[in-house]
Amino acid sequence: MNTKERQKKIREIAGRYPRLIEWSSEDNLYIGSAPPLVGHCCHGKTEVEVAVQLSEIVNEWAGDIVDGHVKPPAEIVGKKYSGRILLRVEPELHKAAALRAAARGDSLNHYIAELLVSAA
Repeated sequence: MNTKERQKKIREIAGRYPRLIEWSSEDNLYIGSAPPLVGHCCHGKTEVEVAVQLSEIVNEWAGDIVDGHVKPPAEIVGKKYSGRILLRVEPELHKAAALRAAARGDSLNHYIAELLVSAA
């Protein structure tokens, strides 16, 4: 494969993975990741700074995939989500969450959905 074909393949693979830039109030910085390709892998004071770093990291990973050094993880771009989540937790946690939901007058489903929204 020539250099031009390799670069095209790297761009194609890199485009399959979303990039997340999140603010960390704990670190007072932006943190970048590209799940499931790579977790938290870079940080910076601005989103632009992190986006540039993240792009370089994703392209390096994609290059390793093209070169056969690493196996590609499952892609999530374009994946359909049903809205259903099967969650297994300890019975004590299940009970505590159900009691908190009931105390608020909510269903357990609604209570957990609100927790997920606030965490996202």
